[in-house]
Amino acid sequence: MKAKKEDKAGQVLRRISYEATKRFLPIIGEGGKGELLERVVKEKKPRLALEIGTLVGYSAIKIIRNLPRGSRLVTLEISPQTAAVARKNLEEAGMAEQAEIVVGSALKTIPKLKDKVGKRKFDFVFIDAAKDEYLDYLLLLEKNKLLDEKAVIVADNVKMFRDAVANYLDYMHNSGKYSSSYHDFGNDGVEVSNKL
Repeated sequence: MKAKKEDKAGQVLRRISYEATKRFLPIIGEGGKGELLERVVKEKKPRLALEIGTLVGYSAIKIIRNLPRGSRLVTLEISPQTAAVARKNLEEAGMAEQAEIVVGSALKTIPKLKDKVGKRKFDFVFIDAAKDEYLDYLLLLEKNKLLDEKAVIVADNVKMFRDAVANYLDYMHNSGKYSSSYHDFGNDGVEVSNKL
């Protein structure tokens, strides 16, 4: 059953990847950054994961296919139209049951996540939305006590949009709350931060 689900997920990922090159969709992609994302999820084995910026569901599928059995992903998307495409892709990949798509601005939906998750906290977070809001997302997660004490946070595009995410990186490196490492992939980079 797992192999069948894996086959379906792989097919959907390949299709999205093909469409992304034709439509210039900024997905995390195969190799490099995509492999790093999957590796961190595999190593962390999160019970409750959060993605900020769903787009068409590509990275959501990558995250879910590496989650332990019984874990789930909450993913936030500002655009109802894009969220509908993501939902369809997740269904086609056989992963809709493990994902909940929350539509709306992350700045407004993050404070309401407590209602969805109760006392549970996110032990994995992937940030890939408005670059100048990365720090705002993180501070909202902290303020609303939504991060597990051993949470890992993966932030995409930190090289390509270095100026926009400068305050986020400064906080990760200098707040004393995180142990953070940068991973370079040529034209772009990813920051992986572990809560201390």
